[in-house]
Amino acid sequence: MKKINLLILFVLAIVLVACTKQPNIDPLESAEDCNEKSLDGGWVCIWADEFEGSEVDTTKWTYEVNGYGGGNGELQYYTADNTVVQDSILSIIAKKEVYLGKQYTSSRIVSKYKGDFTYGRFIIRAKNPVGAGTWPAIWMMPTMNAYGGWPKSGEIDIMEYVGRIPNKVTGTVHTEIRNGGNTPVREYTLPTANSEFHNYEVIWEPGSIIWYVDGVKFNEVNYTPQFTQQYKYNQVFPFDQDFFMILNLAIGGTLGGNVDDSIFPTAFEVDYVRVYQRDYAKVDKQAPSKVTDINLQQLANTIYWKKAEDDFAVEKYNIYINGEFRGVSRLHQFTFGGLTKNQTYAITIEAVDFAGRVSKISDPFSFTFQ
Repeated sequence: MKKINLLILFVLAIVLVACTKQPNIDPLESAEDCNEKSLDGGWVCIWADEFEGSEVDTTKWTYEVNGYGGGNGELQYYTADNTVVQDSILSIIAKKEVYLGKQYTSSRIVSKYKGDFTYGRFIIRAKNPVGAGTWPAIWMMPTMNAYGGWPKSGEIDIMEYVGRIPNKVTGTVHTEIRNGGNTPVREYTLPTANSEFHNYEVIWEPGSIIWYVDGVKFNEVNYTPQFTQQYKYNQVFPFDQDFFMILNLAIGGTLGGNVDDSIFPTAFEVDYVRVYQRDYAKVDKQAPSKVTDINLQQLANTIYWKKAEDDFAVEKYNIYINGEFRGVSRLHQFTFGGLTKNQTYAITIEAVDFAGRVSKISDPFSFTFQ
């Protein structure tokens, strides 16, 4: 009798373990050279540069060398000679000097193919240069341009500053439908932007980007398909692909404006760059909620639905037609193609979080292909 009871308990234990959906990802390991390896909320530092050497670390950064002017009429020539690393500070130095047809030199470094990230928490501690005509930036561009060249694949500006307006910094994004002059730009008043170091931060998660200065939130962009019904999600929020970091100091141009030559040399200083990602294997405990409120969108053959809830974030949505897997959407919208015209299909959707937990399947939605 005891053997039977033990056998029953053993079988029950196996069933309970099998029924408890465990994360199918490994816990994150922190970067060894990051001086703050974790933050509250399950954030783990996966990539960092503390600038503790004697020169720019070319295993993490690549110099862009050109006089293109960024397409913004900038006046500098970017070289590999305008940086100094000393006392754990990177200085990008702009100089007044004639070089290959330009009147100024500076530097721009990028992490492309050496530090590429989809989602995360990006914290950069920096001090801006002094003087009219300076235009430093901390920003991100898509590694592979999944949706086409600029602006179709997006741009994330973590911090921009212009020396002619010394008490403000800005943060924004550029997309296919909002770019250049029609981009909403949020300003943050910061009287010590060019005299003290400050933490410039972005938290980027699926469908959401939030900006902070020294922990104070000042801007937020969210994907809301009901407000952009004539567009595919990537035209509105193409931020579901790898992006790389850029640090540069431009001179003049459309935003930098007129240059005060008395300011040179002047420097954009960076204390550190740290990139954190959520350790979903440790912090994510629940499966996403069931997808509800599926609707037709104005865009042809397109549906959207209410964003599923999760204790941290939904990574993707699996789309099914008549019970058969059709495709994946990173955000809560999907456009169908290749179906029979005027035929009606039963559409169901499930949400999947970053730990691999899957929601219950949605109720069927009747969809007629046009």
